[in-house]
Amino acid sequence: MKRLPPAILACAIVVLAGSRAAAAEDLMDVYREAQRNDPSVAAARANWQATQERVPQARAGLLPNVTLSANTNANYFGTNLDSDPHVGVNRNFGFGGLTVSASQPLYRYANSVAYNQAVEQVRQADYTLESARQDLILRVATAYFDVLLAQFNVGLAESQKAAVSEQLAQAKRNFEVGVATITDTNEAQAKYDSIVAQEITARNDLENKRTALRAIIGRFPTDLKRLGPGFEPTLPSPNTLDAWVDRALADNLAVRVAQYNADIATLEIERQRAGHLPTLDLVASANAQGFNASVNTNAAGEQHQVAIGLALTVPLYQGGFVDSKVREAVALQENARQNLEVARRNALFSAQTGFTGVMSAAASVRAFEQALVSAQSAYESNKTGQEVGVRTNLDVLNTQQNVFQTRRDLAQAYFNYLIGVLRLKAAVGTLSEQDLEDVNRRLRG
Repeated sequence: MKRLPPAILACAIVVLAGSRAAAAEDLMDVYREAQRNDPSVAAARANWQATQERVPQARAGLLPNVTLSANTNANYFGTNLDSDPHVGVNRNFGFGGLTVSASQPLYRYANSVAYNQAVEQVRQADYTLESARQDLILRVATAYFDVLLAQFNVGLAESQKAAVSEQLAQAKRNFEVGVATITDTNEAQAKYDSIVAQEITARNDLENKRTALRAIIGRFPTDLKRLGPGFEPTLPSPNTLDAWVDRALADNLAVRVAQYNADIATLEIERQRAGHLPTLDLVASANAQGFNASVNTNAAGEQHQVAIGLALTVPLYQGGFVDSKVREAVALQENARQNLEVARRNALFSAQTGFTGVMSAAASVRAFEQALVSAQSAYESNKTGQEVGVRTNLDVLNTQQNVFQTRRDLAQAYFNYLIGVLRLKAAVGTLSEQDLEDVNRRLRG
């Protein structure tokens, strides 16, 4: 296949649509800022931190529980007997006590299952957080390249308007000297007006894309580095769809999270069924009481008591509450199982569309490179034909329009390929910052 000449390729690649300062931000700069400012990732990180506490909370149900209670009272007792002789008793005295109680679960199956659930939830949280991180990578890359493509389209519209403006001026001159008809002028004017409308649309789209990136990093982006020359798309490795589908079904993060949900739901059935089981605890208490008098005596004293034993609780009837909770848990397990199947099917779809998307984008890049060569040749030929009178002004305008459209399609194919590679890796759960670094190395200031 005939390769694209460097001069034409330079026009097609976004990096060369305009000069940029050396201080332009690259993809990793934007990503680092998104890590600090994106609320979705911040929320996911906070949720991960909260989930880490599930294990110590569940472990507490298996460990001793010790309580201390104390009380003290100041008492006044007064009585009068209307008798002969008169009898009256008035007395102040104090009373206080201190109790330490402890219990150690010996058999509480529901607590053991709850601990296993907590362990699964903590493991699941790791994949949930990683999923949020991978989603951020995709959102940043998509928003970044959306801005670049929108900037390219604005630049392309400006270049196209300038080129059509020249054709319009030439058509007017030719009409004035009588070598062309008014039709040529009208056609060129119509093309120019259409390009002006396209430029307005392109500028509006650029503002929308910049706003989308602002929603991620918390500010409007400044100058962004653009795609550099020497772009050569490579095919996925391994280059077989089945390999990627198998990896997606096993390692896709949504599948892993859904699998943990299903496992936790299964444990929940066990935990609810444990409501029918007895519980056995080792209990102990120590009590000390002291008083400095009483109603009947002025003597002070104290009392001590220590007790240790076993406490057995056997549920006999709870109004059907446990059975209802078990039925609820079974229904929720089925819900989790179906959600797991949905996650697997989505993973399969993502892997398949991701793989074919990369293959298609790579082929499109090569095809549009060749199409641009052909479009440029057709434009040059028609321009020469116009000069010798065998082609009309409309022919030149149409072929010129085709050159600009092919440049736009080629730029879109570049970005489709880069985003497609990231999406394919996300489908199999392997997308990382290193993949973003690999894309970033293609950028130039």
